[in-house]
Amino acid sequence: MAFRSREVVKKIMKKIGGDENLAPGVKEQLKKCAPDSKVVMGRAHRGLYAGRHIQFGNRVSEDGGNKTRRNWKPNVQEKRLFSYILDRHIRVKVTTHAIRCIDKAGGIDEYLLKTPYHKMDTEMGLFWKAKMEKMYEKLGEMEVVFFSTEDEARLEEQFREIKLDERAARRDARRKMYGWSGKKGDGADTEGVHEGTSIIEEGSPRADIHERMVANA
Repeated sequence: MAFRSREVVKKIMKKIGGDENLAPGVKEQLKKCAPDSKVVMGRAHRGLYAGRHIQFGNRVSEDGGNKTRRNWKPNVQEKRLFSYILDRHIRVKVTTHAIRCIDKAGGIDEYLLKTPYHKMDTEMGLFWKAKMEKMYEKLGEMEVVFFSTEDEARLEEQFREIKLDERAARRDARRKMYGWSGKKGDGADTEGVHEGTSIIEEGSPRADIHERMVANA
């Protein structure tokens, strides 16, 4: 459904039968009246479709060759793509062709920056492209600071300590939540408990069953 004015004029010429069936000057008037911009379906404005849109054609039966109109819709998936410029994930609807284009470009940032405006035929694509370019300009104006090896080692040690503190805090929170103090009981007490469970009390049903089995033996 995405087409330009020259393709519209070609279809009209094909239906009419060629340029010889037209009066002089009619073809130029048709080019002026035909839309010069792409006609994009409404759903494509809310995602990155990379030129893939709904297509129309015929379904031909095997027996009689009967033709019925049908359409082909693009394969649209909802994905979370990470943007290094924005430093967060972007949830967007993309076609499988757009996913391949993004992988080939090296990421969502490179795809939006490298694709020219006249090929970005969706409103969301134009919005993200303009936003990426603005952020890219801001990043280019920032000063770059390089750390020495000692500073990098110090920062890594600080991050490691922060992670250990967070892990200890989570462990203490779990202990408070489940009421576990972390202290183990004496070994004698545990042995007594296990021994007590193995003893069969007299007069209990289990003791009667045991006596019957011994008598039958």
